[in-house]
Amino acid sequence: MTDLPSRPRLLLRQLHQVMAGQGSAQERLDKLVGVIARNMVAEVCSVYLTRAGNILELFATEGLKAEAVHNTRLRVGEGLVGLIAQQAAPLKLSEASEHPRFAYRPETGEELYHSLLGVPIIRSGRVHGVLVVQNIARRRYADEEVEALQTVSMVLAELLGSGDLVEPSELQDDAAAALGAPVTLDGRVLSAGIAIGTAVLHEPRVQITRLLADDVEAERDRLSAGLDQLKQDFDAMIRAMDPGGGAHREILETFRMFAHDKGWQRRIEDAILSGLSAEAAVERVQQQNRSRLSQSEDPYLRQRIQDLDDISHRLIRILTGRQRTAAYDLLPEAAVLVARTLGPAELMDYDRDRLAGVILEDGAPTAHMSIVARAMGLPVLGNVEGALGHVEAGERVILDAAEGHAYLRPSDEVRETFQQALDTRRRRLAEYTAERDLPAVTRDGVPIELLMNAGLLIDLPHLEETNAAGIGLFRTEFQFMVGSTLPRHTAQRDLYAKVLDTAGDRPVVFRTLDIGGDKPVPFLPRFEEENPVMGWRAIRIALDRPALLRHQVRALLAAGEGRVVRLMFPMVSDVAEFRAARAIVDKEVRRLEARGRPQPVRVEVGSMLEVPALAWQLPALLRETDFISIGTNDLLQFFYACDRSNGRLADRYDLLCPAVLNFLREIVHACDAVGVPVTVCGEMGGRPLEALALLGVGVRRLSVSAAAIGPIKRMIRSVDLGQVSTFLASLGDTTDHSLRPVLRAYAHDHDVALPTL
Repeated sequence: MTDLPSRPRLLLRQLHQVMAGQGSAQERLDKLVGVIARNMVAEVCSVYLTRAGNILELFATEGLKAEAVHNTRLRVGEGLVGLIAQQAAPLKLSEASEHPRFAYRPETGEELYHSLLGVPIIRSGRVHGVLVVQNIARRRYADEEVEALQTVSMVLAELLGSGDLVEPSELQDDAAAALGAPVTLDGRVLSAGIAIGTAVLHEPRVQITRLLADDVEAERDRLSAGLDQLKQDFDAMIRAMDPGGGAHREILETFRMFAHDKGWQRRIEDAILSGLSAEAAVERVQQQNRSRLSQSEDPYLRQRIQDLDDISHRLIRILTGRQRTAAYDLLPEAAVLVARTLGPAELMDYDRDRLAGVILEDGAPTAHMSIVARAMGLPVLGNVEGALGHVEAGERVILDAAEGHAYLRPSDEVRETFQQALDTRRRRLAEYTAERDLPAVTRDGVPIELLMNAGLLIDLPHLEETNAAGIGLFRTEFQFMVGSTLPRHTAQRDLYAKVLDTAGDRPVVFRTLDIGGDKPVPFLPRFEEENPVMGWRAIRIALDRPALLRHQVRALLAAGEGRVVRLMFPMVSDVAEFRAARAIVDKEVRRLEARGRPQPVRVEVGSMLEVPALAWQLPALLRETDFISIGTNDLLQFFYACDRSNGRLADRYDLLCPAVLNFLREIVHACDAVGVPVTVCGEMGGRPLEALALLGVGVRRLSVSAAAIGPIKRMIRSVDLGQVSTFLASLGDTTDHSLRPVLRAYAHDHDVALPTL
């Protein structure tokens, strides 16, 4: 096997000669495993293919007992072959029987063989089988041998997909038989909302029909031309964007940088030298990337698989001349896109006016695509297992990205129910838009300041649409999360300046970086932490890496030239931390003064109150801070020692219990006593019933999502604040688990509007 790297083209051509020869599909498959065994200098070569019910069946073998063919079956995940299929990754062992997942099948006679090398047979991102070679001698397989067998498996996958080798009916999946019947699939909400529409298959993968290179130099030239076109495409997309760019620009900048990566190009060229066409070489390298990254324990790296898929698929479409995904066709009205994965650049290719929602087999809330989708207000349901196996283009789909369900071919009753909900939601949105100019003032004349939360440039038009009083929380970390490197000073400055320009005279509060923990960024080291939300994150990183905070503060001060700059620090646990962070800001202000540079007319520095310990340091903190923002999301999960992402605890503790409301009342009263403004900027303020309770304990500033402003304003205009404050004060000593039912009854009896979002 030592000379294998020098003869892969010969092996690939021999495979195709077998396929072009005479004989039945089984006879050709039997010849094929013989060719592979001889070229790999192995005593055994076996092909297992997936059957209905997640079963792997031995379809052909050279070296094992012939009677085992079509009789030996393993479940996906069972034995070494099942493990390879389950993990979609290669496995090499010098002594297979010592592996804990080894499963002996006496009918195969494989007890003679010690070493094993197996690779998945992957096509269109799915495992369709496993290719295995075995040797009698104990030996260590080289990385070059693994790569060679992976290349063979890729060719085998395409031959299987053509239907020339094995009848497609023999490999039919259970899902195919279910087409036509209503199906409900569960998933994970990546971007909330509801959509009813027509299924459109994204189909990012082009089926590669020309696998072998007739002329290696010609294929290298095709690759070079394709890479040039890919770079030009990304350049054009970047030029077409708003100069501020924000997160979208950072994503595309990252893609462009990868397209220029010499290492990536060199690996593709090496695959071409092995005998593959340019497009097959790109697919081969991406399979290697997926295999390597999927085994990483770092969730950030695993999520980057989607970005690499996006770039590779674009290049393959360029090379094959079939660049048209569904994004380039006329979408039906209210299209619901269905895909295995979807990169952010691919999402931005689609006509937003016609795209109603997205269903993905993969996906993660922190993936780039999810961040962009939330900014677009686009419902997305991810981790929907088997979605592509159940849905066909043109079918009706209901996407419930609120409860986490997708309804394929729904019944008339289900469609009618969701259509009514969607119609009601649209009517309410129209009503809220009509009420945008009405003041947020209670029935007894108390003005409430309603601000908006934001984090991307795409959020900014909502400021005018909702007539919000300003931006009470601008999350700056998105710009840092989507790039592979620290954003340049000019990029940060331009983003912040764009936000301030859009806001005009309305205030904007920038939260400094809340990164780390469960919000990883590629330019900082990753550490395994038992409790990442309580780990090395936010101000803790800023104080350990002060240059990072200085870098951001300089950009904020530059953007705020001639204006008021307001910034606040997240995750402050004690006054000393706030004091140290503020000293960095003050130093940067003095630096501008010393250099005679333009500067803001005023800089206000505030603190997030998210750590309960800080509430017992308020007297000292309020002497040094310009304002306080209560981040209820983290504050109350720490208050209860309850992970808010844990589904088992979702209903265990209620934000409307007397202890929480008394705690918040004390914070608000302490701030009011010394004249320090206090704002609630967590999700609690964006729900009408919870917002009613906040007003009742003294909160007068709420910063919520753009979608929540209309419903919250309607609630505010319907309430007598003096009455609800007195009512809540009378319940302060109760020990009920929650005041939710009592407060809801009060709202009903006093005609307080509690509209749904």
